[in-house]
Amino acid sequence: MKHVAVLMGGWSAERPVSLNSGRGCAAALESVGYRVSRIDVGRDIADVLARLKPDVAFNALHGRVGEDGTIQGVLELLRIPYTHSGVLASALAMEKDLAKTVMKAAGVPVAHGVTIDRHEAAKRHVLEPPYVLKPVNEGSSFGVVIVKEGRTHPPQEVGRPDWPYGDRLLAEKFVDGLELTCAVMGDRALGVIDIRPVSESFYGYDAKYAKGGSIHILPAKIKPNIYHEVQRLSFVAHRALGCRGVSRADFRYDESKGESGELVCLEVNTQPGMTETSLVPEIAAHAGVSFGELVSWMVEDASCDR
Repeated sequence: MKHVAVLMGGWSAERPVSLNSGRGCAAALESVGYRVSRIDVGRDIADVLARLKPDVAFNALHGRVGEDGTIQGVLELLRIPYTHSGVLASALAMEKDLAKTVMKAAGVPVAHGVTIDRHEAAKRHVLEPPYVLKPVNEGSSFGVVIVKEGRTHPPQEVGRPDWPYGDRLLAEKFVDGLELTCAVMGDRALGVIDIRPVSESFYGYDAKYAKGGSIHILPAKIKPNIYHEVQRLSFVAHRALGCRGVSRADFRYDESKGESGELVCLEVNTQPGMTETSLVPEIAAHAGVSFGELVSWMVEDASCDR
C-alpha cells in the first residue's frame, strides 16, 4: 500500500482554501486504498517529511511556498516524488508577468500589461481605464483591483501601509466578456467551463469558494472553434511553462470584438483548487474521471525531477 503525505495549509493567504483541498484529497485517496498522512505544513516541513518517509507527497498547498517552487525544491532535495509541476514551472507560473512573457512567445494571446510598483499605481493611472491591478504572485483573486472606465483617481488602496500582497503589481487592460477556464491533465486538455459569478462583478474569492457563489456552465456554450481554441491554448501554455500533472488555464473572451471575438489567457494555475466547489474536479468528472480516479492518477503520476 503506497503511503501518501498530503501537504496542506501552510502560511500563505490561501491557507483556508488549501486546508479544504487537502482534506478532500486525503479522504478521496483513503477511499481508494492509499495510506494517507495529513500534514499541516509548517517551517519544519523538511524534518517532518524526513521522519515520515512517505512514498509520495500530494501537494495540496496553494499560494506562496506551496505554489512558487519552494516546497518543490524541498521535495527534490529529499527525493520524495510529488504531484503537480516542478521547481521551475511552479516558480515561473507564479510570477504572472514572467509567465505572460513566456506564453506570449509561445503564441498564447495575453492582455496588454505592465509591471509597476504599487506606490506608483496609487499616484497615477498606469493604463487608460478600464484596467486591472493584481499582485504578481498571489492567487485566489487576493489583492485584485478593477479600475473601471471613467474613474478619475487611481486606486488608493494599493498604496496603504498595511497592503499585504507585495510591492510589485501587474496592470492589465480589462477584457470584458466571459470567464472561461480549461484543465489540462497530463498530455490532454479537458473541458471548458464558462463561469458566471452570482453576486460579484468578477470571479473573486467569494465567487470561487462560497457555495452558490458562481454558476458553472459545462461545457461552455461558445462556438466550437473557440471552445477548441481554448483547449489548444491551455495545452500550449501548460507545455510552454513546463507544467506537469494537472494545471488549469484561465481566459477572458469578449464575443463582441470582431468575427472571432477577443480571447486572452489570464494565467496558468499549477496548483488548482481541489475543494468541493473547485473547477478541475468538475471538469474531470465531465470527462468521465471521478474525484477518486483523478487524485489516484495524480499520485501515480508523481515523480522527482519534474
